[in-house]
Amino acid sequence: MADEEQRADWNVAEWHGQMLIDRDGERIGKLEDVYVDVETDEPQFGTVKEGFFNRHLTFVPLKVIHIGPNGLQVDVTKEQIRSAPDLDLHGEELSQAGESALYHYFEQNYTPPNTESGRRLARR
Repeated sequence: MADEEQRADWNVAEWHGQMLIDRDGERIGKLEDVYVDVETDEPQFGTVKEGFFNRHLTFVPLKVIHIGPNGLQVDVTKEQIRSAPDLDLHGEELSQAGESALYHYFEQNYTPPNTESGRRLARR
């Protein structure tokens, strides 16, 4: 499956509520929100809720994603996701420092855009 072909067939709005699966086939959780790059509008991260009592949002990279019959498979392990830094949202957005930490943790290049907020990610 070519990722680009798969993305073209899907509207990101249709991803909400889909099951995220790690690269080993383990279920991560249902996709809550998608965060896209403000310059390219490409999906970069999604969030899932974890925990039963103290539920919190966990960010999952969506840069490489395979769309299958059982959900959306990402290119990281459940353990990598669980070990990601805890980040606070400011309203519906991450701080620029939070974005940077997230990109660096998942070994992705990060450069703040030349915008008023200086943030790269926007929630869709």
